[in-house]
Order: sequence, then structure tokens, then C-alpha cells
Amino acid sequence: MPWNNQNGGSRGNGNGPWGPSGGGGGGPWGGPPRGGGGGGNTPPDLEELLRKSKQGLKNVLPGGGGRGPASGANRAIIAVALVAAVLFAGYYFFTFRVQPDEQGVVLRFGKSHRLALSGLNFRLPPPFETVYLPKVTRVNRITVGYRSNDDGRARTQDVPEESLMLTGDENIVDIDFTVLWRISNASDYLFNIQNPEGTVKDVAESAMREVVGRSDIQPILTQARQVTENDVQELMQATLDSYNSGILISQVQMQQVDPPSQVIDAFRDVQAAKADQERKQNEAEAYANKVVPEARGQAAKILESANAYREQTVQEARGQADRFTKIYNEYKLAPEVTRQRMFLETMERVFGGTDKIIIDQSSGSGVVPYLPLDQLNRRSGAAQ
Repeated sequence: MPWNNQNGGSRGNGNGPWGPSGGGGGGPWGGPPRGGGGGGNTPPDLEELLRKSKQGLKNVLPGGGGRGPASGANRAIIAVALVAAVLFAGYYFFTFRVQPDEQGVVLRFGKSHRLALSGLNFRLPPPFETVYLPKVTRVNRITVGYRSNDDGRARTQDVPEESLMLTGDENIVDIDFTVLWRISNASDYLFNIQNPEGTVKDVAESAMREVVGRSDIQPILTQARQVTENDVQELMQATLDSYNSGILISQVQMQQVDPPSQVIDAFRDVQAAKADQERKQNEAEAYANKVVPEARGQAAKILESANAYREQTVQEARGQADRFTKIYNEYKLAPEVTRQRMFLETMERVFGGTDKIIIDQSSGSGVVPYLPLDQLNRRSGAAQ
């Protein structure tokens, strides 16, 4: 050490860094007051103390305390180092940085005092103030019923004591699910619950067992998975809010829902039979939906035809009755003319469709015997 060479001895010889320590046992600022005659005490020499202190500092500092450019450069380096040390200590002890995904919780004497936002913040040095920096935007992941690798993509282990649950219709179902959560209140998260991940996992398993326990197995395996996930999420959030945990449940995802492995083959056979039953029922309903409207259409058509025939018959009867009434009225006015007209109209209807030509003999011999009247009659009928 420098002081050993300066003083020409070592501690073993009674010399220290501040000078010889013989006699009455000297210290860094000189020996203790010596006793005078009569046992009185004498005051210390202040100038001697300052001189020895200055000499001790010169021995410690590089360059031996000499004057000149080297001594001035050493002083500048020491001053810069002191200033840097003071700035570093102030930065380290009086400030802290909050990252964008964090929220700073500042405790003063162990009690929550304030929340710090992102960026550089001021604090009192420990033990006056302590800072916790939980990551409030990170989405955490909890698996129940199975274990997966770090990225959560591959299953590594099944945990039946977590996944096997009893349904409301007294069946056993094997459910593996995942819970996504994040911090909503940093202070409550840090100080109201002791084991956040364990608490979320226990609440998730309890909520899933409660929801499954009041549901039948068939809806859980088929169309009610989304409803089950929503019910579990709401129940978990209500439970965690009652704890003032500061945790927000983002999503509940049912990864796998199956019967126990021991009975899964038989259960699949039952499900296949139920599927066939539903298919047959759907086919029967489709056939009924096709046949029944056709039968109803045929029935409506027959009813409409009957109604039309009825109306036609009634109207024709009424027409015939009205015609008879009118003919009767005319007959009362002129009986002979009416009888002759009725006779002629009847003969016209009777002989209208025959091929025979009847010539009245009383008409004379004005008709040529060889004139083909029947063919002329046919030609005139075809032309019409």
C-alpha cells in the first residue's frame, strides 16, 4: 500500500496509513490527548489535525498530492467520476421506468400509494418506496385437464383428476379446456390474492364442474359447447370479482369433450344409433312434408270441381226453368204457332246429325232426283 512505503513500516510495526501509531495508540486524526501533570486534560491541536488529514489524503490519492498538470488532470477525473456516481445513484435510487405493457404500483412504507403510467417515473429510494411492475396487457393461459408444451400447441400429459366431471343426467364426461386471462387492476392483483395462477385454475375447474353438473351430456357434446363456455366465463368472472382479484377472464375454450376412454367405443355406437334415428326421422318428416301438401292440393281440386259442377247444374236448371216459363207464356198467347215452332225445333235437334235427306212431297217436283244433296250437306258442314 502507498502508506506503507511512505511511512517506512507496516502495521505489524505499529504504523498506520495516517502516521505512526505508537505511544498511546494513535488514530487517523492523531493520538488521543495525553495526560499531563495532575491528571488534567489538554485540548487537541486543530492545526495539527488538519495537517495530518491533508497529508493522509495526499497519500491515498494517485500522484502523491503533488502539484502540476498531472495533479490537475487527476482532480478533474475524480470530479467527473464523483458527478457520474451521483447522477447514477440518483437515477438508480430515485427513478424507475415502466414499459408499455406494464403498470407501476408504488408502495410507500408498504402501503399502496399510487399507480405509475408508462415511461420514466420518480420515486423515493428504498425503503421509503417500493415499486412493482406487473404486465397488465399480457394474456396469460391456464390449462385444465391436460398439460401442454411451452407454446401450448402440443399436449404432453392428460390429467384425469381435473378433466373427469359428472353431468346432470349422471354421466361422466372428460373435458379439457383452456382459460385466457389478464390483469385488470394491478393493485388488487398484487395484494388481494396470494397465488393468482393457482386461484384462476381452481376457480376455472370449480366453475366448469358447476356448469356441467346442471347440464345433460348430449348438449355438452354437440350443440351447447358455446353456451357452456359462456356460462363458465361468466361464473368465473363473478367469483374472481367477489375476491377483488383484479383479474379479467378473456375467454374459455373447450379443447376436447369426450366420454371416458373406457366407454368411448360404446358411447360412439350409441351416438351413431341416435344419428341414424334422427336421420330417419328427418327423412320421414321430409316425405310427410311432400305428400301431405299434395294430398291437400288434390282434395282442394276435387272440392273446387264439385263446387263448379254444382254451380253449373244449378245454373242450367235455372236456365231451363226460365226458358220453359218464357215458352209457356208465349204458348198462352199463340198456341198453334208455339206448337209448330216447338215441333220444328225438335225435329231439327233429332235429325240434325243424320245423313238422310227428307223431302216433303207436298213441295212439288222442284228437286232434281239425282242431285247429291247428302254430299253437299257434308261439305257445307265441314266448311263451317
